[in-house]
Amino acid sequence: MLTHSEERRDLAAAFRWTARLNMHESVANHFSLAVSNDGAHFLMNPNQMHFSRIKASDILLLDVNDPETMHRVGAPDPTAWGLHGSIHRLCPHVKCLMHVHSDYATVLASLADSTLLPIDQNTAMFFNRIVYDEQFGGLAFEEEGKRCAGMLGDPTKYVMVMGNHGVLVAGRTVAETFNRLYYFERAAGTYIRALQTGKPLRVLSDEIAEKTAVELENYPGQAERHMAEIKAILEEEGSNYSD
Repeated sequence: MLTHSEERRDLAAAFRWTARLNMHESVANHFSLAVSNDGAHFLMNPNQMHFSRIKASDILLLDVNDPETMHRVGAPDPTAWGLHGSIHRLCPHVKCLMHVHSDYATVLASLADSTLLPIDQNTAMFFNRIVYDEQFGGLAFEEEGKRCAGMLGDPTKYVMVMGNHGVLVAGRTVAETFNRLYYFERAAGTYIRALQTGKPLRVLSDEIAEKTAVELENYPGQAERHMAEIKAILEEEGSNYSD
């Protein structure tokens, strides 16, 4: 039996659903999940395998303190190792990470002012919970990964809008992190479309935005049910994601 089998199944389901929603990018982008308390051991997708094909058994188990990782057969993508490995090593409170270049999140990250204003329920979900990176330094090799890790010290900030790049979402579990990723793309889409109208935005007050964010954070079981339903749909379709 595979080690961390349930975590692998959740990750594999998240990969499959991300591809179905067209939030992936070719054979790039990466999700990871720490499976040790110190973050040193983590699961991550294999190098350049399409999200729509990833199975639970394909997912790599890596050790951030192993200097030989990138020299072995089946080594992870070097940018994934640089970004996710650095964050798991330096920010052990970050358990799960999902990084994509999804359409609307990347458009938001490309604006001179990438601030996501609270104009509806979904955008309010992320009020005061985003860190904005404005110092893109090229591909996310180890130095860039360390720089990004330095911006994730506050556990209340669980989304990084990576300027000129994409989005990085953190959470305690695969279900929580994927749910946040899903809703962040929805929120970014609403915001970008609202900007495109050229009309004034109806922005929520800070008080109502924060109240809404707290209510959504405490909404019982929503992230877990979201993931459970995704897996149920995949299983009904005969998917091999859990193999």
